[in-house]
Amino acid sequence: MAVASMLKDADIKAALEGCKAADSFDHKKFFKACGMAGKSSDEVKKAFAIIDQDMSGFIEEEELKLFLQNFSATARALTEKETKAFLAAGDADGDGMIGVDEFALMVKA
Repeated sequence: MAVASMLKDADIKAALEGCKAADSFDHKKFFKACGMAGKSSDEVKKAFAIIDQDMSGFIEEEELKLFLQNFSATARALTEKETKAFLAAGDADGDGMIGVDEFALMVKA
C-alpha cells in the first residue's frame, strides 16, 4: 500500500508541484497541501508504517531522503539539506530517527 492511496490525486500532485525545485521542500506546507494534516491518528500511523520501509519502527535519514517517492514513484529525492532539516524538525528526542509519535506531531503541526 502506498501513502498516495489514502489521499486525493489532485492534492498529491499540488503538494509535489509545490516542492519540485531542489531545496524547496517544507514539511508543514507539504503535509497541509497533500491532505495528511487532516487525517486521523490511525491514518497517520498507517502512513508512518509505509514510509518506515525497513520496518524498524523509526524513519531514518535514508528513508526521509526518499520520502516524496512514497507519494509518487516519479517524485524527486530530497536534497541532503532538506533531509537533514526534515529530520531535525521531527526528531524531538535527538536519537537521529523519527518515531511514530514524533511523526504524528510533525504531520499535525
